Amino acid sequence: MRKIHVIGIGAGDPDQLTLQAVKAMRSTDVFFILDKGEAKSDLVQLRRDILGAHLPEGSYRTVQARDPERDRAAGGSGYSPAVGDWRSARAEIYERLIAEELGEDESGAFLVWGDPSLYDSTLGILEEIRERDAVAFEYDVVPGISSVSSLVARHRTGLNRVARPVQITTGRRLAEGFPEDVDDVVVMLDAHQTFQRYADTGQDIDIYWGAYLGTPDEILASGPLAETAPRIVELRAQARERKGWIMDTYLLRRHPRDRGMPESG
Repeated sequence: MRKIHVIGIGAGDPDQLTLQAVKAMRSTDVFFILDKGEAKSDLVQLRRDILGAHLPEGSYRTVQARDPERDRAAGGSGYSPAVGDWRSARAEIYERLIAEELGEDESGAFLVWGDPSLYDSTLGILEEIRERDAVAFEYDVVPGISSVSSLVARHRTGLNRVARPVQITTGRRLAEGFPEDVDDVVVMLDAHQTFQRYADTGQDIDIYWGAYLGTPDEILASGPLAETAPRIVELRAQARERKGWIMDTYLLRRHPRDRGMPESG
């Protein structure tokens, strides 16, 4: 039966691969790579660089397909349906790749940025394909170093504080308000720099921000949110202008004495 490895490859640094990830890669016949277009061609190249750094030349083959476009203008009640349509379009591509490019006794792999279990669609898409029952395969998951782990490591800080919870959320959710009873909040997928909403509220909040973590283009910034937010906005704009895209993550750390103050300006 066909076998699929879903391999977490870290935030972009080839040295972040675990021994388990390398072992799974070395047992893979075909690597499936989605092309997100010219603006993000370096993401494809980073995957190829990782393969080249860890596998003998000629021991595998790659199959590349174009990633479907997602309606990023959809908001409000239209957001979830737009994401669902995009995932289904991806499922059709994945299903075709597995059926047409992978032999019955071969193994394929998807190389997933960070960790496959954290804000990534691959596992859900594979389950959707299995439910269709058009192509038979089994799969396993190899965890990876997430951008969250990479972020706090690069800033030499912990993800949480002693006996305190931490929450991982998205920019869309943060826009609805700072989570109650949680003072350490990691924010991913924030295209609108939502942290700015909390810069002028009078709360004592620190931010630990990073973009292109684990890559040669890595950018870091940290400090009191009120002072650091304008600098991050500027760095982010410069990076997007230079590369055409940006991938960033940040940790907001609110001091306990600020509980009960207004959540947004």
